[in-house]
Amino acid sequence: MPRKNDIVSLEITALTNEGSGVGRLPGGMVVFVPDTAAGDVIDCRIVKVTKNYCYGIIERLETLSPKRCEDNCPVGRKCGGCCFRHIDYVHEAAEKEGFVRDAFERIGGLSPEFLPIIAADSPDRYRNKAQFPVSADESGELYAGFFAKRSHRAIKAADCLLLPEEFIKMRDSIIGFCNETGVSAYDEQTGEGLLRHIFLRRGVHSGEIMAALVVTSDECKELFTRLSEKLAAEFPALRSFLLNINPDRTNVILGTKTLTLFGREHIFDTMCGKTVSVSLHSFYQINTVQAERVYRQAAEFAGLTGGETLLDLYCGAGTIGLSMADSVKKLIGVEVIPQAIENAKANAAANGITNAEFICGDAGKAAKILFERGERPDVIIADPARKGCTRDTLEYMAKMAPSRIVMISCNPATAARDCAILGELGYKTEKCRAADFFPRTNHVECVTLLTRGQIGVCGG
Repeated sequence: MPRKNDIVSLEITALTNEGSGVGRLPGGMVVFVPDTAAGDVIDCRIVKVTKNYCYGIIERLETLSPKRCEDNCPVGRKCGGCCFRHIDYVHEAAEKEGFVRDAFERIGGLSPEFLPIIAADSPDRYRNKAQFPVSADESGELYAGFFAKRSHRAIKAADCLLLPEEFIKMRDSIIGFCNETGVSAYDEQTGEGLLRHIFLRRGVHSGEIMAALVVTSDECKELFTRLSEKLAAEFPALRSFLLNINPDRTNVILGTKTLTLFGREHIFDTMCGKTVSVSLHSFYQINTVQAERVYRQAAEFAGLTGGETLLDLYCGAGTIGLSMADSVKKLIGVEVIPQAIENAKANAAANGITNAEFICGDAGKAAKILFERGERPDVIIADPARKGCTRDTLEYMAKMAPSRIVMISCNPATAARDCAILGELGYKTEKCRAADFFPRTNHVECVTLLTRGQIGVCGG
């Protein structure tokens, strides 16, 4: 049994879906080591020992894996956002494809046809949204960086390779203005200070930018109006500058009150050729290009011919369903967040879509209501949060007896669980495709096709 601070020789043979390398000591004890790649041979310092496994850190790299590349982010290990930046992207995508396959086979007991991963064209500068926590250093100067891994301690970061360069320039301009004018940073410990977060959004196709400051009060409204005018002169793409008021002692970023200081309260973008209005509170996929690719794959799985009724559960602002509205007879969208439903209705109107109905409500309860009113959609698309679908939701999905169900998931483990439950209810998991929305991080999505069999609880 190894002990803490022992130095051991270790070959890394695999990666976990959290980004740590996996090696085994003589006797079979597993050691998890961050910042490693399959094929590395290292001297490893044991830092924690449990009954069944250990955690270690690299003491020295003896042999470098051919899967490695240069880690070009100076703050990545402090930030903790990019656990795969030291691995060549081709191999990262292959690992993520394996994570999805493993979840479906091991957790779900399923063996669909696995299609090649939808990898990104570039692993950098893909995010269309940024949230910078604001803090002050020892001298009182404000800075906006990122929270350190598993903490609420903001670290300085001159750049982030996941963000557009324009975001970094705008952030720095805002911080410069705030330092010049004496704006104070919010302190989570004391609850004192004004500026909490800088929030930025950008339409990838439109180029339009939204900037929002999250503050504890609107006492400096006039000052920040001056800032909005300064930014508008510096950044011609700025279309919206907002002041979001959050006075609460909470780690929730956005408050409920928002003032528009410049432009409009939303920006526009396009998603799969449809105009989309994106507000401060809207859910909008972070990686627009990858989202469009996944939506096209979902549409292919859905097999729409023009005469179907399509139910879009967890529809958010309606982007998935609206991207397919031209190919169906009727679209029904369900979302629990009222503002998202209003966004969905506005997006339908902006695109001249008249065959869509949007319902505000919990997915499971709405599915029950739709079943009881006699709705029998031909296809259901479900895009739940990380926790997946509830059992009730899945049961009513099956009771409505669609010929096909398309699941889009940001958590392969819960997707596999939900598909296994749908299997009990008469649906076969036919095809599954991983998709990398967040290169360099440990996140991976998947889109899955299920078809209705001849048996099971498919009433109605």
